[in-house]
Amino acid sequence: MDPNTRQFLSDLLERLKKIDYVRPEDIPNIDLYMDQITTFMDSQLASSKRHRDDKILTKTMINNYAKNNLLPPPEKKKYTREHVLTLIFIYYMKNILSISDIQNILNPITDRYFGKDEEYGLEDIYKEVFGLEHQQTQTIMKDLAKKFNTAMQTFPDAAGEDAELLRTFSFICMLCYDVYVKKTIIEKMIDSAADRKKTAESARNPASGSKKSGRAGKPAGA
Repeated sequence: MDPNTRQFLSDLLERLKKIDYVRPEDIPNIDLYMDQITTFMDSQLASSKRHRDDKILTKTMINNYAKNNLLPPPEKKKYTREHVLTLIFIYYMKNILSISDIQNILNPITDRYFGKDEEYGLEDIYKEVFGLEHQQTQTIMKDLAKKFNTAMQTFPDAAGEDAELLRTFSFICMLCYDVYVKKTIIEKMIDSAADRKKTAESARNPASGSKKSGRAGKPAGA
């Protein structure tokens, strides 16, 4: 591996190391107003920005999430820790999933665990899920390194700018395919869950039978 390639890979992996999740202990224990929510999210997830002036969360986004039943309504214009946790889930999902798909994933969780005294609270779920994903960083980095090295072996006859352009394109295509496959799996899981829910609802509320016309059919030949 040439020095430029090694440096590119090193920079890429270093950037991945900086991607972190919001720890529950960093979330204020007091309810927050919308301005405080946006400021908190922006400070906590700054490392995930593509550009310096990108906004992690805006008032318009929060209002749209509430309007689309993704986020439970605030209490007297204040948002609880569970609101913050829900917004973090939405933040990561919205980059690859549609609003309707996020609804299908999140609504069963918030309906059952948001503000409820259950065996598992929303914070327990957050800790379990994001703790697991955080542990996967090393595995993801190794996979990226493997894909990058594979891409750098493509177009062996190319040289100079052509080689750099084509091999970078190969690497991007490999990453795109990886995202495509995983996104397809997620969508299939969402659709399967929706089908099971529809089947269960049909079993609980069977149709009363097809409605019959009030007019008797005419006898044949009449």
